[in-house]
Amino acid sequence: MITLAELATKLGGTVMGDGNCVIQKLAALEEAGTGDIAFLANSKYRQHLQHTQASAVILSEDDAQYCPTNALILANPYLGFARVAQLLDTTPAPSEGIAESAVIAADVSFGQNVSIGANTVIESGVQLGDDVRIGANCFIGKCAKIAARSRLWSNISVYHNVIIGEDCLVQANTTIGSDGFGYANDKGRWEKIPQLGAVVIGNRVEIGANTTIDRGALKDTTIADNCIIDNQVQIAHNVEVGEGTAIAGCAVIAGSAKIGKYCVIAGQTGINGHIHIADGTVFTGQAMVVKGTDKAGTYSSGMPAMDNRDWRKTTARLRQLDDMYKRLSKLEKQMRASSSDSGESK
Repeated sequence: MITLAELATKLGGTVMGDGNCVIQKLAALEEAGTGDIAFLANSKYRQHLQHTQASAVILSEDDAQYCPTNALILANPYLGFARVAQLLDTTPAPSEGIAESAVIAADVSFGQNVSIGANTVIESGVQLGDDVRIGANCFIGKCAKIAARSRLWSNISVYHNVIIGEDCLVQANTTIGSDGFGYANDKGRWEKIPQLGAVVIGNRVEIGANTTIDRGALKDTTIADNCIIDNQVQIAHNVEVGEGTAIAGCAVIAGSAKIGKYCVIAGQTGINGHIHIADGTVFTGQAMVVKGTDKAGTYSSGMPAMDNRDWRKTTARLRQLDDMYKRLSKLEKQMRASSSDSGESK
């Protein structure tokens, strides 16, 4: 529990109404009741404000005049909602203490207050920072490093030599450091190329459930600080993801692609290998990115699957569409002018 005035102090906001109002949890604007705090981040939902039963509402100064109850006024109500949610978070920790059934090599390096869940295996040479929490049934491979305050949920595999930075969060069933898809073909027989790099993940990175991040073939796959990666994302070997980039569910990034800083990659986007994506690029859902971008912008694509030869023809014609439109418009003007001249001559 926390008072509205205490929330205002922590978030740098202003209280309208009773600052001693006690807040117990967050709730939706339409469903909130006594002890709840709701939020209004988009003015088009303002009609719900007048009927709310919430003890307080997080909103902007522009919406404050319409609020019938106590309010926490912030410049960015949605960001305020996120921070209040953090303060009131009741999510349990992935583990508490070190389970008796955990299998831990004798030379593992422990920081203070490390917790390890049941049946987790931690191999030789692993380094765990202060307050690291690892859930049940995880595997941490040889010489992996997990820095302070990072949390791993259940059934996660972290392969050998992987490095995970501070304050990271990895959701269940994710695999980090599995082999990249590297093979050479010898007359129809595939010869495996051992993947000798690792995965290096920066600080404050969040990785969703069932995501896979492959280790590099020779150099490391890298995820920079402050990235957010959704569920069921595939990041192939040698990919580089720049700081602050967001990757939504079911996106696929092929090997050796280099993604810039602060990019947004929407769901089911596919990014070709060995291309460079400029800082600040946005790809909309189901975009198929076959070549790199040299400047920030929003890009879209996607069409039903078809025979490759037909697809190439269609794509080539689409690229000519704007030029064809201009020529057609010019021709129509000429025809109208010609028709007008013929009418006058009569």
